[in-house]
Amino acid sequence: MKYLLVLTLFLQTLLFSQELKIKADEFRGDQKKGISVFTGHVRIKKVNDELNASQVTVYTDKNNKPTKFVAVGNASFVIKTVEGANYRGVAQKVVYLPLKKEYHFFGNVHLQQLNEKKEIFGDEVILQAISGKAYAKGVAKEPVIMIFDIKDEKEKK
Repeated sequence: MKYLLVLTLFLQTLLFSQELKIKADEFRGDQKKGISVFTGHVRIKKVNDELNASQVTVYTDKNNKPTKFVAVGNASFVIKTVEGANYRGVAQKVVYLPLKKEYHFFGNVHLQQLNEKKEIFGDEVILQAISGKAYAKGVAKEPVIMIFDIKDEKEKK
């Protein structure tokens, strides 16, 4: 019961202008350190964005506002940028910086921009949700791969 109360209070403090909902099998937190760890089938949902993983650690400032989310283990995500681009993908690790609205994806990243039919494969990808810019790096022996769906003029008719 004590944990349920702490979790409820914590989630209430995470409310910005929109509701943030976190579901998990287990929760443990340390308010003094500003760290909350959610484990087991973690699902975070905020309006059009979703982050799923085996474990998510949420770091908060002294005002209990989230400053960083770190998701590991079977991480998958759905993101809609301010400009309206829709992304979906998977990675081994996802770091989200809410103050910058910036996502960092690490390890076997596969990022799809759904409305433009673009795909990025790499080892490290950064997506800035405000500007819609993306940056990617490959690993030592594997390059970054981008796939574009380009229609031929004859196909449009």
